[in-house]
Amino acid sequence: MSKEALVFYSAVDDPAAWREALTAELPELDFRVAPEIGDPSEVSYALVWSPPAGFFAGFPNLKLVTNLGAGVDALVRRDDLVPVPISRLNDPGMVQMMASYIIFAVTRYARDIPVFEEAQRRGEWTYVHPRALSEIRVGVLGLGELGGPAAAALARMGFTVSGWSRSAKRIEGVTSFTGRDGLEHILSDSEIVVVLVPLTRDSEGLIGAAELALMKKGAKLVNASRGRLVDEPALIAALASGHLGGATLDVFVEEPLPASHTLWTTPNVLITPHIASITVPSGAARDVAESIRRVRRGEPPLHEVHPMRGY
Repeated sequence: MSKEALVFYSAVDDPAAWREALTAELPELDFRVAPEIGDPSEVSYALVWSPPAGFFAGFPNLKLVTNLGAGVDALVRRDDLVPVPISRLNDPGMVQMMASYIIFAVTRYARDIPVFEEAQRRGEWTYVHPRALSEIRVGVLGLGELGGPAAAALARMGFTVSGWSRSAKRIEGVTSFTGRDGLEHILSDSEIVVVLVPLTRDSEGLIGAAELALMKKGAKLVNASRGRLVDEPALIAALASGHLGGATLDVFVEEPLPASHTLWTTPNVLITPHIASITVPSGAARDVAESIRRVRRGEPPLHEVHPMRGY
């Protein structure tokens, strides 16, 4: 009898590292890397990141899909995926990496590093007196399993932090807001706004021209969630006009960002290639294995996604 199989697909993750880590947890599992999948009827589990259209249609006995990351928008809108449990990864390494990226981006603005970078290019000694971190108001949109720890880390550093989420959260040092009024308050009150909201039908285009206009003149935007949360033409216009003082962008509507895209040459923009938080197989494999064990027992997997909510 053939082994129970898992199919792996990702254009950016290392299948060898995942094979080693997951085999250590579940040595009986047959780990197959697409497109070399053998008999598709033997595949019970899928571990994937952004598989191509139609990918799931050939697996008649699929029992669980695990997304290689926290954002699952690429899975919940598909028409080739039959109703099976979907789980997402949320290992401590991902949380730490996201928090470190947000701390970097926020601190870079708080300590006026872009001013010094520009002065260095001009060969000028430019002094800007540092401000107390408590004077700097940071708004974090999204207080979930990545946004919550990032907001808490900023608060521990001494920033004045507010957060916005679908439901009220209790996070030490973070003032929680909900609803449209709460969103507008944070946008107008913060000098640095961090976007960590999951992409859903409701949140797509969350930050458009009207929302950018609510932000303080010279405020900064950090987006490390999904590109489609922000209206890119409106963002470019706000940066070009000087209303927005800068943006740190790790995600985009189209990825990789085309070489001809206006954002590459828009002033005061820092671009990183979707690396704010990545999954480390050695740590995350335990969660993947536990989800498989739970599904075998007829139980829900860890970090189960609710397709109607989109996360």
